[in-house]
Amino acid sequence: MPKKSPTVDIELSVLKWLIDSSGWSNDEIAKRLNTNTENIQKIIAGKKKPTFKQLQELSIIFKRPIAAFLLSKPKIEKPKPKDYRMLQDKIDKFDKKTIFVLRKSRRLQELTKELSRNISYEIKAKSEQVSINDNPEKVGEKYREIFNLTEEKQRKFKTSYELFHYIRDILEDRNIYVFQFSMPIEDARGFVFADDIPNIIVVNTKDSIEARLFSLMHEFAHILLGESVIDLPDITTVIKNDIENWCNNFSASFLFPKIVANQLFNKNKENLTQKETLNYLSRKYKVSKAMLLVSMKKLNFISKEDYENILNRFKPDLKKEKIKGTKGGGGVPSDKKILSEVGNKFISLVTNNYDKKFITYTDALNYLSVKSKNFDKVMAQAKK
Repeated sequence: MPKKSPTVDIELSVLKWLIDSSGWSNDEIAKRLNTNTENIQKIIAGKKKPTFKQLQELSIIFKRPIAAFLLSKPKIEKPKPKDYRMLQDKIDKFDKKTIFVLRKSRRLQELTKELSRNISYEIKAKSEQVSINDNPEKVGEKYREIFNLTEEKQRKFKTSYELFHYIRDILEDRNIYVFQFSMPIEDARGFVFADDIPNIIVVNTKDSIEARLFSLMHEFAHILLGESVIDLPDITTVIKNDIENWCNNFSASFLFPKIVANQLFNKNKENLTQKETLNYLSRKYKVSKAMLLVSMKKLNFISKEDYENILNRFKPDLKKEKIKGTKGGGGVPSDKKILSEVGNKFISLVTNNYDKKFITYTDALNYLSVKSKNFDKVMAQAKK
């Protein structure tokens, strides 16, 4: 006869905190623990003690260490970013995968601060604060110059991924860390933590690379405004939120400024909205076809009615742009996946701390979420 798992005394406020911060419903927890919802409610109410085996399972699904369930009081965590997603009935409500990415990114922010201080790295962002009263197009064009992103350079990048990495490296040189993780795309396309140093930008790898480029600069705009937010940046969406509109305009101006758009549209005026032209311009300038169409409407190359008709005509293609996602799916070597997720600067930070014996080999593996057999490969990829 198998032994019954012993029960465990647990502080109810701690259990409530862990459940509330997990995104798991009582029904989902009950199903995972092979019990009924009534038993879960009894455990939460203190009428029944959880077994150690149940805590082990909760530890796995909540992605928390067992020690978290044995705390005497809930851990004080930083608040979630402002919810600018404009989703009805979902304000401050997130999918469990998004919640985990938010927690993971906060942990990486804390680690980055600690590791930077160990080796006397500067962590304050090298960027000026701006106001929503500033012209977003002028600010976007200013940062395009600061980032030395000329039209010629933008065209010479072979792929949108190369442009993304170029901008990411510049942001990280300015002490703004960029992470890429997978979340439900309908839940969030990106978020930013600007309430502590170093500042953190996270974009969704389920998005197309062109959409990620737009989100990256949209979230950078929030850093310039000094805001921690989570949102769904979309150039085609008309929204009432002035701040989101400001960030959209900044991102669009940075990636595809008016002066460039005007020249291109005049040059291709005869076949501007043909599929071949849109595909060519999108590929050459690493922006989505949706951004091209919005720019055409703003600059009066097409009417609002034409814009809507063309947008509807290309909806299948635009949908593919949004869901085709990254090359970092199944089958990608783990060393390349880690590099894509956390970036060169964070990997170098961990490596320098390890080399100077501030952290152990085991610490380094844990911080990078990598197995020992892949450690050297990750280091080699980061140095390329």
